[in-house]
Amino acid sequence: MSVTVRVPAKVNVQLAVGAARPDGFHDLANVFLAVGLYDEITVTPADGLRVTCDGPDADQVPLDRTNLAARAAEALAERYGRNPDVHLHIAKDIPVAGGMAGGSADGAGALVACDALWQTGASRDELLDICAELGSDVPFSLVGGAALGIGRGEQLTPLEVGGTFHWVFAMAGRGLSTPAVFREFDRLGEGTDIPEPVASGELLAALAKGDPDALAAAVSNDLQPAALSLFPELAGTLAAGRAAGALTALVSGSGPTTAFLVRDPESAAAVAQALLASGTCRTVRTASGPAPGATVAGR
Repeated sequence: MSVTVRVPAKVNVQLAVGAARPDGFHDLANVFLAVGLYDEITVTPADGLRVTCDGPDADQVPLDRTNLAARAAEALAERYGRNPDVHLHIAKDIPVAGGMAGGSADGAGALVACDALWQTGASRDELLDICAELGSDVPFSLVGGAALGIGRGEQLTPLEVGGTFHWVFAMAGRGLSTPAVFREFDRLGEGTDIPEPVASGELLAALAKGDPDALAAAVSNDLQPAALSLFPELAGTLAAGRAAGALTALVSGSGPTTAFLVRDPESAAAVAQALLASGTCRTVRTASGPAPGATVAGR
């Protein structure tokens, strides 16, 4: 018997970042929107814990116990007093090291899949607790849709979304380390007063209305200057997407994927084609959101 779970990527339509805390983390006001790019995690009983992966850039995915999918299986097994004897296979379609929570998605997907395979009967709150232990973005990968994350981003409040938002994502030629981007954020902010992060009322209203123009006017990412400082070429990608007619352009999370909000699928196709032709990115993908969170797709 095996269980397959499908889990979405995310884009941060707002990422407000506070000053570094004593524990090294930062308080966030993180407005997540799940989008229709998915990884699929299949778990099958095995003699021990094993991870395999295929798909775009699969060679960059760790296959040892640092992989969040492996850590999720171990955490659930430990909580229920069993051995994590499963083969975890990741069919990768979310960009790797791209600021779209691909690793977090795999952690959430493995957790839901192992829960279904082992029939642990864990409550949603228990699963979310384990997600929060695994990483700041993992709880949202489980929940999907749209949500405001505070604390490290793991304390979630679901948000109303009044329509479908269409996106183009441009993948860069190399990755960016999330910890490095936060360190650069701290360096750039030295000696300045960094305000407490709060969600934008205008942005939440735009999501609730399903209004792409209002959302375009309200998106923000406090990590974008740090990502551009470490990866200046991203400025050319952002400019190319804007020139092609995107309503707005921003770095997705800690980058280096760049995200372009567009009005409709036809605009998405035109912006994607222009971005590819610009030579400023490695590849492009189109997707819409909100998308559902981790969902059992097959047994």
